[in-house]
Amino acid sequence: MRSIAQSAMRLWQNAERSRALLPIMVGICLACIGSAMLTTAVSLHLGKPGVSPDVVQIVLTAYPVGFLVGCLVTRPAVAHYGHERTFVVILALALLAAAGFVFTDFLPSWICFRLLGGLSMASLFVVCESWINLYAEQHNRGAMFSLYMLTTAIAVLLGQILVALVGPQSPHLFPVATAMVLLALVSKFVGGRWPALPVSIPDPEHASGPVKRLGPLALFRLAPVTVVAIFQGGITNMNIFVLTPIYGTQIGLSAGTTVGLVTTISIAGMLAQTPVGWLSDRFERRLILLAQGLLSVTLCATIAWLGNFSEPLLFVLFFLYGATALTIYPVAMAFGASQLHSRHMVGASGTLLLLYSIGNVATPGVSAGLMAHMGAPAMFLLLGGGAVLVTLAACYNLLRRPVSANIVQTVEERV
Repeated sequence: MRSIAQSAMRLWQNAERSRALLPIMVGICLACIGSAMLTTAVSLHLGKPGVSPDVVQIVLTAYPVGFLVGCLVTRPAVAHYGHERTFVVILALALLAAAGFVFTDFLPSWICFRLLGGLSMASLFVVCESWINLYAEQHNRGAMFSLYMLTTAIAVLLGQILVALVGPQSPHLFPVATAMVLLALVSKFVGGRWPALPVSIPDPEHASGPVKRLGPLALFRLAPVTVVAIFQGGITNMNIFVLTPIYGTQIGLSAGTTVGLVTTISIAGMLAQTPVGWLSDRFERRLILLAQGLLSVTLCATIAWLGNFSEPLLFVLFFLYGATALTIYPVAMAFGASQLHSRHMVGASGTLLLLYSIGNVATPGVSAGLMAHMGAPAMFLLLGGGAVLVTLAACYNLLRRPVSANIVQTVEERV
């Protein structure tokens, strides 16, 4: 009876904590919808005749550059103003960037707007992810992070649906996107204050000094599989959505079938977030990452080998791959957070997002080059290679000795 009562109490506490995330999830969802709409609207505008290819390249590059900058500058802002105030300021900047597209079509100014938009979205992610990691507990961190990932995935999908409803060539596309960001800012004030974060025990050796960024090497010493898996997440999420249309064209699929493959991957990732998060709170997260790595490698090899044989089989394989590969990120983040002191949570979130964005930016060109020289299945050579690295890192993390307090202290002293 006591165990049943304890389980019921834990379920009730988890439900209360998940409900407390609602204002944050609403804000990030609305902001992501607006960002997704802006990305599509800008791309459609740049595709019109008469736009210089050089301008197109600079405008498209501005967003990922801003994203990288946002990963670097958010930690000091959170340290000085706190999570909630920083969130409001960033939403105001995102609104300013979105409104710029409404008032001018001067393309050089769009570079600044996209740069500021990328910075804003990266900062929003750093604030939300670090806050969730601080608010969550060991037994529910995976579920909360999966809820966050599910929210952002739904937001991207809703953004594309809104683009279709408003009309890809409609002059109202930019105003509607700006209105979504405005609603995100308004929802912050309507939704009330965020729940208070748990009070951590101060560390007397570090209390007087500034909290510095926890770099990739330091994070790798504490949680190797997290660093590798986050970078792999950046590789997968960018390549699978950007290059799947090229893959479909090269293997002779129709445009409708290719779009269906991209949609299948998105839906699979969304549907798998909740069950994978539930599993990661009840089983060893390193084992789950190992299983995800092995499954991803197997599916990449199977798609490369059997992708041309049957369209129904291809859809099944893409669904399984999306459900596996697109859920590695939240499990890796939850495991990494369990290895860190709370004072490093914001800096670590920024560093991991930086690694994620580097994977986003650096690898599509490599993958496209492989496809040009080796054929369409080479797309899964890079994706499978990333999954192999996750598998090896998970094995290493499992086989090495557990991280002791002395190692954690040594790593922190070197930060």
